[in-house]
Amino acid sequence: MNETGEYKRALFAGGCFWCMEPPFDRLDGVISTVAGYTGGRTEAPTYRDVCTGRTGHLEAVEVIYDPDKVSYENLLEAFWKNIAPTQKNGQFADIGSQYRSAIFYHDEHQRRAAETSKKAMDRSGKFTGPIVTEVLPAGTFWPAEDYHQDYYRKYPQQYTRYRRGSGRDGYLAEIWGKYRLFDDK
Repeated sequence: MNETGEYKRALFAGGCFWCMEPPFDRLDGVISTVAGYTGGRTEAPTYRDVCTGRTGHLEAVEVIYDPDKVSYENLLEAFWKNIAPTQKNGQFADIGSQYRSAIFYHDEHQRRAAETSKKAMDRSGKFTGPIVTEVLPAGTFWPAEDYHQDYYRKYPQQYTRYRRGSGRDGYLAEIWGKYRLFDDK
């Protein structure tokens, strides 16, 4: 916990929320992750609602973390190294506005850090197009249904097939090489 004895929240959308929990769960200082929905206009949306693309929500992951053990900047690094930041209207094989990438900030420090990291990614030379990941104020976060939580732990074979089949792993290996923040094997 930080000097005030509190954990902090971070909120990221990087396409399929199943694939966004593991990179954060494996960081020392992350207390928990929750798959869910944010950024839309429907109260208490369900997966069935969000997957239509008509609610305005994005699949997202809420990260509860101890800022004395892991910085927000470390969380941003994990985020960027697990998405395709130049892909508009989706992530990998998942196409639609509900799968676009975004960083949702809770305070001014998070906003500045997110904007700074986005500019650094844009200048990195790793990508052939502009970074389209949005930086937006956090709104209401709605946890997804229980069967979506910790999917990679509950159904490791299905998760691994989905992740590889989506093109995520191949793309990340191409962009980042052998460097990985986690190992799903």
